[in-house]
This record gives sequence, C-alpha cells and structure tokens, in this order.
Amino acid sequence: MPARPRLLYVTDLAYPARGRRYGDEDVFLTSRLRAEFDLALCHPLDAAALMDGFDAVVVRNSGPVLRYRREYDAFRERAAASGTPVYNPLTGRADMDGKQYLLDLTAAGFPVIPTVDRPEDLGRLAGADAYVVKPRAGADSIGLRFVTGTDLAGLTWDDVLVQPRVDFRYEVSFYYVDDTFQYALHAPDPERRWVLEPYEATDADLAFARRFIDWNTLDHGIQRVDACRTREGELLLVELEDLNPYLSLDRVPESTRDAFVEAMADSLHAFLRTAGR
Repeated sequence: MPARPRLLYVTDLAYPARGRRYGDEDVFLTSRLRAEFDLALCHPLDAAALMDGFDAVVVRNSGPVLRYRREYDAFRERAAASGTPVYNPLTGRADMDGKQYLLDLTAAGFPVIPTVDRPEDLGRLAGADAYVVKPRAGADSIGLRFVTGTDLAGLTWDDVLVQPRVDFRYEVSFYYVDDTFQYALHAPDPERRWVLEPYEATDADLAFARRFIDWNTLDHGIQRVDACRTREGELLLVELEDLNPYLSLDRVPESTRDAFVEAMADSLHAFLRTAGR
C-alpha cells in the first residue's frame, strides 16, 4: 500500500437536496481528508468506470440510488469483480438494501414504526387514523404519500410499504462512525425536517440507537439512526441510513466537526488495513 492511500470519493455535488447542501459538506470533508489521503471526486454515474487504480471507493452524498439503479448495480458488480473495497462496505442490511429492514425489524420486535407490506397484515398497525405509503426502494421521501384507511382499500400493494402516520413531537438523528457515537441532532419543528439543532443524547437514547448499529453489523462506515419521539415519549426508528447518510456537519460546533473528521480518517485507515490495501 502506498504511503498515502488513494480514494475515489463519490458525490453528486449538484444534487438539489431539500434543506441540505451536499456539495458544501463534501467539499469540506475532502478538504480535510486530503491531509491523509490522495483524493479524486467523481459523480456516481462515473464511479464504475473510474474505480480502477484506487485503493478504495468512498460513497458519500451520492443522491438517491433509485435515480440511477442500473448504473448503481453495475458499480456494485464491478467492485465485487475487481475486489475494490467500497466504504461504506456493501454488506449493509439497512437502507443500502432497500426498505426490507423495516419489515424485518418490525417482525423482530424492535422499537420501529410498525411496517407491513400485505393488506392482511394491516391489523398490526392498530387502526391508525392515517397511514404512510412509501416505495420499498424509496429514498429522500420520493414517492411517499399520506392516505386514509378508506384509501387503503384501493391500494396497489406491489413494491410499497405501509406504516401508521405517527403523531410525534420531533425527529432526532444519531450519527456514528464504525460503532462509535459522534453526535446527535434534532428537528424541533416536525414540519421542518432539516432545520436541525444539537441534541444532548441521554444514556437511554444511545442505548436505543446502539441496538440498530449492532443489528446492522457493519465493522466500518458511517451510519445515521433516524428516530421520532412520540407524544408518549417513546423513540421509534424512522430510518437506518447506511449507504450515504447526509451528516449535517454545518449544524454542529467546530470541535465536533474536527472530531468527526478524525474519526472518519481513522476508520478509513482501519478499513484499508482490513482490506489489505
């Protein structure tokens, strides 16, 4: 392995993410990671063609995969065939592999918003007043819609999931590098998901989030545990993002950003050693 590992950093700098600035976050991260790595940035559509010659591919703010599913599948196949390590590793069990994990976690009794994919299972949702219908392969709220119980009678169930619409106080996200907690942010206004403020996580909060980190079994990588706080005070999982979680680093203090960059660099070095690069 060369003294300075070579990383192909995948990001869509121009993706118009609502309430987020992908380009700014990745410009910041790469400007700092260059102290320890040789870096080249590329668009997700170019990753498969450019990965040869790099020690690893780092997938960051690459946008919803469903916009380029065929190319993403080709990228995964190319990486597997060439043995090029991908960070996050492509073994993630959560959003990296679609929304099936919401069904799996529901069935396993985890504290997650109950999720079903068959009309005969609607009884598990305890007669909610309204429901959320989301594509099984969805991301970034694309295709998500709210319906009534009456609407469900005419629902086409192919490739969709149904959840009760939860009346929650706020959403909160917990950010991890490998299995180590870094920081938490919350959105006090439920109508403004990406207007985030620092959040002081309690021991109970971290025990909640850690259950999902442990379940996912990723040895290396960046994960975001998204949850909502119900009116009764319970935390329920909304999403476990293990493919390309936006980090909202502009919403945390400088010292927290510095610590995150250090943790990510250490994680990448450990990942490359594990991969023999």
